[in-house]
Amino acid sequence: MARYRALPLGGSITARFTPRADGSTLVRSTEALQPYPDRLTDRLLHWAAVAPDRTLAAKREHGGDWRRISYAQALAQARSIAQALIDMRLSAEHPVVVLSDNDLEHLLIAWGRCSRACLTRRCRPRIRCSRRTTASCDTSSPPCRRGLVFASSGGAFGKAINATVSPHVPVVLTSGTIEGRTTMRFDELLAITATDAVDAAHARVGPDTIAKFLFTSGSTKLPKAGDQHAAHAVQQPADDPAVLFRRWGQTPPVLVDWLPWNHTFGSNHNVGLTIYNGGTIYIDEGKPTPALIGETLRNLREIAPTVYFNVPKGFGEWPNALESTRRCARSSSAASACSSLPAPACRSRSGTSSTASPKMACGERIRMLTGLGMTETAPFAICANAEEVKSGHIGLPVPGMELKLVPQGDKTEVRYRGPNVTSGYWRSPEQTAESFDDEGFYCSGDAVKPIEPGHPEARASRSTPHRRGLQALDRHLPSRSGPLRARVIAAGDPCVQDVVVAGINRDELGLLIFPSPMPAARWPGCRPVPASPR
Repeated sequence: MARYRALPLGGSITARFTPRADGSTLVRSTEALQPYPDRLTDRLLHWAAVAPDRTLAAKREHGGDWRRISYAQALAQARSIAQALIDMRLSAEHPVVVLSDNDLEHLLIAWGRCSRACLTRRCRPRIRCSRRTTASCDTSSPPCRRGLVFASSGGAFGKAINATVSPHVPVVLTSGTIEGRTTMRFDELLAITATDAVDAAHARVGPDTIAKFLFTSGSTKLPKAGDQHAAHAVQQPADDPAVLFRRWGQTPPVLVDWLPWNHTFGSNHNVGLTIYNGGTIYIDEGKPTPALIGETLRNLREIAPTVYFNVPKGFGEWPNALESTRRCARSSSAASACSSLPAPACRSRSGTSSTASPKMACGERIRMLTGLGMTETAPFAICANAEEVKSGHIGLPVPGMELKLVPQGDKTEVRYRGPNVTSGYWRSPEQTAESFDDEGFYCSGDAVKPIEPGHPEARASRSTPHRRGLQALDRHLPSRSGPLRARVIAAGDPCVQDVVVAGINRDELGLLIFPSPMPAARWPGCRPVPASPR
């Protein structure tokens, strides 16, 4: 069997399990949380001084060449934006609302806002004028009536803005116009000269300052605005040598990433990780769908990432992708979060599959890391970084994180406490109170179980990594869909790529099964189904 590509990992995560009289179990990492800056913007200042010309972020200009922004340019433009926000008298009570896909202007407005320390609500960019948009904006009113809205496109977001935002709120657009509303251009913000007021405002930002809000997914209830603190604690656990890489400061990470910044994985983790370590993020406009995976492959042929992050659906496309490209196999490792990783994708990525794999492309097996987190944990909380990681494995808590495993009927809920856990939901004291127990642990509603019953406290050693730590069951305790989905995928392997289980809390269930295109193409008499016209 091919060897794994060497990685500068600091070692497998270890944790102590402490059973308690009430039936719960506390789980703590044996690694201490290392010192971290009060503000993640301190790292932007650092790299702008140390490597001013290094590319911080890049995105293709209208699908052509890469448009880049360096660390020095990002800092200068973020300061201009911060000055504009100061001049507008924005604050925590009158915040910025960001309506944008991932782009350079979105990144700059976010970091300008961080320097000013006025909150940002990041609404879901794919939502236009819909019921959910209205509900989300109602969450933050009255600030939606007095603050600032930044939108990347007047054409894409104009109707939603007119439907939910007071005419008195200033709107900044990168492109387009909004009928019946006076707007500012983004370039007007960049033309403002920063003063000492920006430095003074930045100095007032501390570890407990609320830097932004991210909305929860709304998979079980209406989206809630969870606060995210300015403290680097929201990012440092992912950079600890016990979790991922040992020398990212000397060898900066390179990411090719599509994960949306209105979610915690893409924004807090991937963008934060890049800036903290002085890396470069290439914004990928592709998506893990048959129609858009080609753009991702194009980018991966040109840019070889040092680490590749994705959701399970994205890795589910890898067997097909590797038939078309070998460039993506140059990454040192891959990491997945959210729902359970499909077993075929996990085997393909590690090189144990009979189908296309990185082993075939470069003669080595690529390490797969998995984890579990959520918007409220900003997002990194649990990680499986041993050599052999299987579908559903989430591992053990990262440094600084405490877990409480609480029996709930025939299942066990995982709860979180740590410096990266949200302090609550904005303007929702009742929802906040409902979400925390009397010891201050956030109640996730996610069910887990030990990979090896009776021995969860053992070290997650490289010799038997799959027998240690925790594995995920259901994303929400009222649902029993997690185990069923995993069993259907396993039973249909290699012909089933993914499954959606419908009918929560009903007497009947429905299964939407996505066949794996590659095995299906090998069945006698089967031909690939052509894509539907868009």
